[in-house]
Amino acid sequence: MKERILRFRKVIDHILLIMSFLCSLGVLFHIGYNTDIVIEHLTNRILEWCFLFFALALIIKTVTQFLSQSSKITKYAEAILCIYFIAVTIADNYYFSGANGTQLVRPEWMYVGIYGIFIIEISKKTLFFDQFYFNPTLLFVLSFLLLILLGTALLLLPKSTYDRHITFVDALFLATSAVCVTGLSVVDVASEFTRFGQSILLILIQIGGLGIMTFTGFFGYFFSGGFSFKNQLMFTELIGEGKIGSVIKTLYKIIFVTLSFEILGAFLIYLALDDNQFESVADHIYFSVFHAISAFCNAGFSTVTGGISNESLRFNYNFHVVLIALYVLGGLGFAIVFNVYEFVKRWLWNLFHKVVYRRAFIYRAQIIGFNSKVIAYTTFFLITVGFAAVFLLEFTNSLAIHQSIWGKVVSALFTATSPRTAGFNAVDMAQLSFPTIMLIFLLMWIGAAPGSTGGGVKVTTFALASMNIVSLVKGKESIEMFGRRVTGDSSSRAFAIISLSLIFLGISIFSLSVTDPDKHLISLAFESFSAYSTSGLSLGVTDKLSNAGKLVITITMFVGRVGFLTLLIAIIKKDKPKNYRFPNEQMNF
Repeated sequence: MKERILRFRKVIDHILLIMSFLCSLGVLFHIGYNTDIVIEHLTNRILEWCFLFFALALIIKTVTQFLSQSSKITKYAEAILCIYFIAVTIADNYYFSGANGTQLVRPEWMYVGIYGIFIIEISKKTLFFDQFYFNPTLLFVLSFLLLILLGTALLLLPKSTYDRHITFVDALFLATSAVCVTGLSVVDVASEFTRFGQSILLILIQIGGLGIMTFTGFFGYFFSGGFSFKNQLMFTELIGEGKIGSVIKTLYKIIFVTLSFEILGAFLIYLALDDNQFESVADHIYFSVFHAISAFCNAGFSTVTGGISNESLRFNYNFHVVLIALYVLGGLGFAIVFNVYEFVKRWLWNLFHKVVYRRAFIYRAQIIGFNSKVIAYTTFFLITVGFAAVFLLEFTNSLAIHQSIWGKVVSALFTATSPRTAGFNAVDMAQLSFPTIMLIFLLMWIGAAPGSTGGGVKVTTFALASMNIVSLVKGKESIEMFGRRVTGDSSSRAFAIISLSLIFLGISIFSLSVTDPDKHLISLAFESFSAYSTSGLSLGVTDKLSNAGKLVITITMFVGRVGFLTLLIAIIKKDKPKNYRFPNEQMNF
C-alpha cells in the first residue's frame, strides 16, 4: 500500500512540475511581454483552470501524505501549501466579483501560488544530484551562472523597462550585478525599470545573496521528506557547515535569520519615512521591502534616482542608521549571528535561573567560536578606524552640508561602512577628497566576513595577513590568535586569495585601460575594485563604459562573487595524493 502511494505521488509530482513550468512561462509572457487585452483575458482564464487543478492535486497529495508514514515536516509543509491554494480559490470564486475578464480581482496571488509550486518541484529535483557525481564547488559556480543568464532573459522582456531599448550587454551587466549583490548599474533603475523589472532585480538580489542552492536545498528538504547522505555531504561544502548532521539545521537558520532581519528592517524603514513621499501605502511598503532586502544582502540597489544621496533621503538619518545596521549584519556572516544568539540565549537563561532559583552561572567553553571572534574584532577595528578617518578627512568637505553633529556622525559612519560591499552612497562620490578615496579602495578590497552576503578578500584574510606580519616581526614560527595556533592550510589559503585578487584586479584594470582609454585611470581602478569586491560604489563612469568595458566589469563581478580561488578549484582537476615528499629548500626574500 505504501509503495503504491509513493508511486502515485511521484506521478503527481511529475505532472505538477511540467504544468507549473508551462504555467510559469505563461505568467512571464502575460506580465512581461503581452499587451493585448484579449490575450490577457484568455491567459488569465487558462491560468485559473490550471490553478484549480493545482489545488485539487495538492488536496490529493496532502491526503495521501497523511495516510503514508512520511515525515511530519513534509506533511505540515504540504498541508500549509494546500490551505493557501484552497483559500485563494474560495476567495476568488465566492468573495470577489469578476474583474479584468476573470474571476480574479488580484491575480498576483494566483501567480505566487504557481511559482511556489514550480520552485518546490524543481527544488526536489536538485536533491537527485547524488545519483551521479557532481563537484559541489563547480555546482556552486554553475548555479550563479545559470541564475545570471535567467535574470538576463527576464530583464530583456519588454515590460521590464519603460522604453524597451535595453541592450543585451546592459541586461547581462545588471543581472550579474544583482545576482552577485554588487549594485553597479549602467542605467537608472528608478526611471528605466518598471515595477515588474525592479521586482526581477529584487528576486535576483535575494537569491543571489544567499545562493540558489540554499533556497533549492531548503524547499527540497521540506517538501521531499529529507536529505540523502550524499545530499548532506554536498550541502556541507556549499554552505560551509563543518558537521554533516547540522546541515538541515543550518539551512533553516540561514533562511530564518535572513527573513527575520529583512522583515524587521522593512518595518523600521517604513517608520523612518514619511507617507507624503509616496503616492500610496503600497509604494511605501514596496520601497521599504526593496531597500531592506537590498541592504541586508549588501546589494546597494535603490528605487530612487540618485540612490540614498537623493535630496529626499540624504538627510533622513534614522533611515541611514537602519540601512547601516542591515548591511553590517548582512556582512558579518551567519556564523557569528548564530554564535551571538547562542551566547545571549545562554546568558539570559543563566540570569533567569540566578534570579529565580538562586543557581550559580553555568559556563560553557567556546560559545563564541574562534572565527567569530576574529570577525568581530576585525570588523570593529575597521568600522572604528574607517569612521574616525572619514570624519576627520571629510569634516569640512562632504560632511559640511550636514548642520548637526549627529548628521555628520551618521554620514561619516555610512561612508566608512558602506564600501565594505554594501554599495549605498549617502554623498556624491565625486565630492570626496583623494585620501578618502584611497581609504575606500582599501575598505572595498577587504570586504565583509566569510559566509556573509558580502564580497572582498574577507576580513579573516586581512586579519590573518596582518597577524602574520606581527608573528614574523616577533620571530614566531606560527600565527597565534586568541589562544589558538592558526593552521598552515589557513595561511596558505589566505595568501593565495590575496595574491589572486591582486592579479585579477591588475588584469581587470589593464583591460579597462584598453577598452576605455579616454577614462581616468583612478576611476577605472575604482570601478574594478568595486566590482571585484561586490561593493557597488562608483566615481560615475559605470554608465559611460563601452560595451567591452561593461563586459570586463561583468566578468570581474562574477569572479569576485564566486571567488577566483573557488573558480580555479572548480575548473582545475586535483592532483592525486603522492606517497613521497621532495627535499626541503629555503627561499630567499
